[in-house]
Amino acid sequence: MLLSLAWVTALLAALLALRVGQKLYFPYFWKDAFFLAKVVRYGARLEASKRRGKVVTVVDTFVRRAAEAPGKTFIIHDGARHTYGDVDARSNRVARVLAERGTLRKGDTVALLMSNEPDFVCVWFGLSKLGCSVAFLNTNVRSRSLLHCFSCCGARTLVVGADLLDTLQDILPNLQEDNISVWAMKEKTPYPGVHTLLDKMEQASDKAVPAELRAATSLRAPTLYIFTSGTTGLPKAAVITHLQALKAAAGFWAYGGTKDDVIYTPLPLYHSAASLIGIGGTIELGATCVLKKKFSASQFWNDCRTYNVTIFQYIGELCRYLCNQPKVRENEKEHKVHMAVGNGLRQDIWREFHQRFGEIRMCELYGSTEGNLCFMNHIGKIGAVGRSNMFYKLLFKYALVKYDMVKDEPVRNKHGFCERVTKGESGLLLSKVSSQSPFFGYAGSKQLSEKKLLNDVFVKGDVYFNTGDLMAEDYEDFISFKDRVGDTFRWKGENVATTEVTEITGLVDFIQEANVYGVEVPGNEGRAGMAAVIVRPDCKFDGKKLFDHVVSDLPTYARPLFIRLQESMEMTGTFKQQKFQLVASGFNPTKIADPLYFLDYTEKRYVPLTASLYENIMDGQRKL
Repeated sequence: MLLSLAWVTALLAALLALRVGQKLYFPYFWKDAFFLAKVVRYGARLEASKRRGKVVTVVDTFVRRAAEAPGKTFIIHDGARHTYGDVDARSNRVARVLAERGTLRKGDTVALLMSNEPDFVCVWFGLSKLGCSVAFLNTNVRSRSLLHCFSCCGARTLVVGADLLDTLQDILPNLQEDNISVWAMKEKTPYPGVHTLLDKMEQASDKAVPAELRAATSLRAPTLYIFTSGTTGLPKAAVITHLQALKAAAGFWAYGGTKDDVIYTPLPLYHSAASLIGIGGTIELGATCVLKKKFSASQFWNDCRTYNVTIFQYIGELCRYLCNQPKVRENEKEHKVHMAVGNGLRQDIWREFHQRFGEIRMCELYGSTEGNLCFMNHIGKIGAVGRSNMFYKLLFKYALVKYDMVKDEPVRNKHGFCERVTKGESGLLLSKVSSQSPFFGYAGSKQLSEKKLLNDVFVKGDVYFNTGDLMAEDYEDFISFKDRVGDTFRWKGENVATTEVTEITGLVDFIQEANVYGVEVPGNEGRAGMAAVIVRPDCKFDGKKLFDHVVSDLPTYARPLFIRLQESMEMTGTFKQQKFQLVASGFNPTKIADPLYFLDYTEKRYVPLTASLYENIMDGQRKL
């Protein structure tokens, strides 16, 4: 008896010691294990459906939700509620009109240019029910860049929202010349050759479209094209397969979302965050989405209270705008929001947001539209975009490697291989391409996809996806975002491709050469656009002409806010424009001898950047 008691005591002591050791040296062990087990379980479900030869897509799940609970509110927009049954029926009408009166067939690609509204989802799902792939067009893109989008994804049909039809006026002849069929969400239109959709939908049947039309035979079949700005200039059409769409749709679920949640989505649906994570995630839960046409900081919390929002989507800028809003009520913590999902939240804004609006669980995540890697900060550590651990590293192979900011390329050792950085040091994030982590690339030129890959990284024959992001991993395996490298920077929540901006800026007759980059401005997320330009001989800088050109041909977030006039451009050894020194020197007129100019919307021209104007920008008195 005494011996048995001694064994029990020893066992309890050992278990206690293990527990204490785990808490001291592996404090996140169980949280990591449970979270990853949930993610692996979801992945196993996808794999099982693939092996059965029955791929259950996001639209399949939506149709099932509509059949099970047709009266459940799916989308709330401008105060109007649209049930799962409503959207299902309306998407059927869209499908029938475009199939019977158009020339669409299974496998075709259709471009969609619409603002945030329920019909965006109805058209998207209607086209998917016909077995078509849908290309989401950025509503800020104009003229030449928009025409390029059609050529690279192969779309021969365009569906455009009523409020955006007039923006196509200049290129409608080009679209018609290329035999691209244009359908507008209107009952009538003044533009010859443009088909109207709303009047025909009223006459169409809402009977279910045959399921075999939308049936997917492979998880790796394309279902969407989402355009992303990159280092090659013009927008690139990232291929979104059913596999990627399904993984993104699991985001809210992985963080603990349920069917009772009400999700607030103020981000544009043409981006993957709102469409794949927001709409897809709402469907995965069987929840409700409050879809906002455009983010409004002044209306945000009123909307959350009015619609009993429990989860909202964000980018870092959104939270900063909310913190900058004046206090309009006694207790700003009175709301039902318990979780937020997004990326790009600065540590100082994170803390200020919690202090002002309550301990909302901020679920940061990291991943690009076309990338093959995702990090999720399921612990909630402030400042981290994601979390790695021993389990994660067994499943997903990634590396942080040394990067030469001057040469703008990864460091290679004498053997020609990349070198990993040490813990806590910033490095370029690379993700190994494999059957478990495939890279599906971009539609169009094969070269666009190949440029995102690095070969022979650690051994001969290996291939890694180049994220273009500098990251750091600390001693507790938390991942933090540090900066973007190369020819892309982020401003106002959008990626800005410097090559595209350079090309468009260079079309002005007095500009001989332009070099576009991003500079940091205190109090603002990301980097503001700046262009170093050389004026042609016998020409003068014309601030009015350049202003008119960039406002006409570039979206708001891509317009250079600062101009620097130079006599010559510094080049790298491989004849690339040197940006490192330009970025480092910023836009301080008291330290830069070159003439500087600022984009002034009041004057409607680029005006000289004086010391007083510079101080106003730095103090936040001059809004950007």
